[in-house]
Amino acid sequence: MIARRRRALLLVALLPVLYALLSYLLLPDLWYERDESRPLAEMLTRTADDLAGDPINVEIVGARSALVAAMNAAGWAPADPITARTSADIIGSVLLDRPYRDAPVSPLFYDGRREDLAFEKAAGISADRRQHVRLWAMGGDGGQARWLGAVTFDAGVGLSHYTGQVTHDISPRIDDARQALVSDLEATGLVAQTSSIAGRGATDKGRNGEGDLYVTDGRAALLVLR
Repeated sequence: MIARRRRALLLVALLPVLYALLSYLLLPDLWYERDESRPLAEMLTRTADDLAGDPINVEIVGARSALVAAMNAAGWAPADPITARTSADIIGSVLLDRPYRDAPVSPLFYDGRREDLAFEKAAGISADRRQHVRLWAMGGDGGQARWLGAVTFDAGVGLSHYTGQVTHDISPRIDDARQALVSDLEATGLVAQTSSIAGRGATDKGRNGEGDLYVTDGRAALLVLR
């Protein structure tokens, strides 16, 4: 009887270890995609495990200083870097329902590198619901910087459909998230021109790096800053 109880306690103690091994080491390798020939024009980000991430759905033209000023004026805060402290802070924000308007965002990769800038706008008290955008500097013509970005809305905290890792779940209506950013920036008066360009392409069954479903018209908003 005592030996059986000890085995049961040992199994309970090992469950967190098994979860960590499966979710953070073994399952990511299972979903890993080893295609090295993907073109930049696919307008799709990648995760750290090289899974398909969020689609590129915005392009902003303007100097870095103008971009930062416009985002601040629109009420979007720059995301903190990921550190042990900020990771603990975002966990506390979600669990204790307390504000953290500068919460970090997980990295995504485009053109072989992680985002250069990330901004967010809280949609509730804690960091579990928020608008956020990751932006990559892409150079430009005539001295004007181009920034390609992926905008989504974090609708809550859940588990990755692929690995079981704790993560944010995005709202499937990513075009609404794109339009929310466009509207916020236009309201600042710092946007000279708004149009759209071809993006990833229309789909009603897209999946991001956590397996979350998204629906989109496949376009990317194009904003030129003053």
